[in-house]
Amino acid sequence: MSEDTRVIIEFVKVGAYVKVSAIDPLTRVEVSIVGDPSTSQARLEKTALKKLNYVLDKRKKNL
Repeated sequence: MSEDTRVIIEFVKVGAYVKVSAIDPLTRVEVSIVGDPSTSQARLEKTALKKLNYVLDKRKKNL
């Protein structure tokens, strides 16, 4: 994923935690994390983006 690629971020509060999904619309790859709702939105988003980049890089290496 390049620096100028758009990513869809979704936050959903589920009981005692928040689920954060990051979707790359070009590849349609989606990853999710769960976290504490008291954690900052920026921190949760950064973690989800880091996981998305990891998955995209791993897929690229396996091609």
